[in-house]
Parts: sequence; structure tokens; C-alpha cells
Amino acid sequence: MSEEYLWVEKYRPRKIDSCILSKELKSFFKTIIKKGDIQNMLLSGTAGTGKTTVARALCEELESDYIVINGSEESGIDVLRTKIKQFASTVSFTGNTKVVILDEADYLNPNSTQPALRGFIEEFSNNCRFIFTCNFKNRIIQPLHSRCTSIDFKIPKEEKPKIAAGFFKRVLDILTQENIPYNEKVIAKVVEKYFPDYRRTLNELQRYSHSGNIDEGILTNLVEVNVNELVDSLKEKDWKRMRMWVVNNLDNDPQTLFRMIFDTIMPLTNQVPQLVLTIADYQYKAAFVSDQEINLVACLTEIMAGVSIEK
Repeated sequence: MSEEYLWVEKYRPRKIDSCILSKELKSFFKTIIKKGDIQNMLLSGTAGTGKTTVARALCEELESDYIVINGSEESGIDVLRTKIKQFASTVSFTGNTKVVILDEADYLNPNSTQPALRGFIEEFSNNCRFIFTCNFKNRIIQPLHSRCTSIDFKIPKEEKPKIAAGFFKRVLDILTQENIPYNEKVIAKVVEKYFPDYRRTLNELQRYSHSGNIDEGILTNLVEVNVNELVDSLKEKDWKRMRMWVVNNLDNDPQTLFRMIFDTIMPLTNQVPQLVLTIADYQYKAAFVSDQEINLVACLTEIMAGVSIEK
């Protein structure tokens, strides 16, 4: 296996035909390629469903110069202004429309950064288009919505079996190319657990491939390893890493997550009463809050600040 590449990057589709999408979405994006004109778009959907991959594939097929900016890592308005203006204000090498792909745009400040992006869309409308990706489109301000075509990366219920089977086959092909022995039943369980998060599935399988093969032994460790990653981020007070753990695990039942977190941290701290009170408070709130991500991040932030964790 190549140690220099993440599989999600190494095997990222470069054409729309290779992307795993619903019939409706694939038809929509192939029409854009046929017309040869990218529009401003807002791609929304759960993590790992191919939003950024599709945005990049569109640019690749249309031979458009493009830049990818991660909104969760480069959220400062000055940084964005500099990067976007430097890119958008120059002429394309191909003569085609340039594209700014702004990943995780829902993490950008809705009171300062997002309004500025509205201005950039208008300022560079002659030679540049913007593609925003987000997990939660309700966190994108209305002026951006109104300037973009909104596309939801949803999988119709009747297409889920076929799409899951297609991704399962893609995973087997990757494992074969990487010369990783595997048990098909185990791979099927991993795909089922994380579907439709393609990125998460590949990342988990690549992690476990380091042992040389993928068999039944990984199934009991999947959740345990993930919680250990969280514990590391809490111990190191790495808030950004902790938040990404939350985003990657939102497909799990909130009550189950709270129980797993408690069981994992309890033996590692002498502040068990504080841990119990904190988790119990947010576990109760999880029953009626509208945003489970914010609730869990708030809980873990409180643990990070008030509970000492040792290993």
C-alpha cells in the first residue's frame, strides 16, 4: 500500500461518470458538462457523500482552473479575501471560467465572512464561479442561497441498495489494487455501518489495512478506536480535531455516543463526579435539542475544559 496517499485522495473520481450518485444528480451534473457552463452552486448533504469530489470533477472535465478552500480551516475574512482575489482577478490559462470551491462553507461566520462572499460573487461574476459545499444548508445565509443553484446530495430510498452495492464494489476494487487481503462479509458490514459516508468508510478501511489484512478482528475495534481518537483530542485540548470527530460520528445514536464516551473516559480521570454531571446534563438535552452536533460539541468542550484526562 502506498504510504504517501490517503485512499480518499488516491482514488477520488476525476469524472462525473465515476462518481457514485443518484440518477437524478448524475444526470444534472452531466447536463452541466454537456452545456460547458458551470454555475454558482450550493452543494449540501451529510459528510462524505461526494460533494467536493463532484465539484472538482466538474472543473476537471470542463478544464476550468479552480482552487479549493476549506472553510473550517481558513475561515478568516482577510485570508479568504486575499486567496480569492489573487485567484479570481487573473485570467484563466485555459480561457475557461475559473471556479472557487469553498468546502465546509457552513462553518464560515454568517455575520461577516458569508456576506463578504456575496460581494465576491458579484465582483468576479465575469470570469469566476463559486461552488459552496456544506453539511447544513440552513447555516448558509439567504443572500448566498439566492445567488446559487442549490443541490441536495440525498439518496432516494429506492436507490440506496444499488448505490450501496456500487460503493461496495468500488471498495473491493481499491483493496485489490492495494493488495490488501480482505473478508467480503467484514467489508460489507463496514460499508453498511458508515453508508453513505464514502470518505469515512475508506479512511476506516485504510486505517485497519495497516495490519496487513482486513478480517473479523476489526469489527470489535471500530467504535473503540474512534473513541480513543476523541480521548486524544480532549487530552491535547485540540478543539478543532474534537469537533471533526463529532461531525464524523453524527450518524451514531446520540445516547449510545454519550455512553461510549463515559465508559472510555471514566477509567482515565479522577474527576468522575464532574464527568458524570456533565455527560448526564447533555445526554438529557440530546432528547430535545434541534442540533445534535452543537450539543455534543458543547458537552465535549466542557469536558475538555473541566476534566483532567490521563492515559
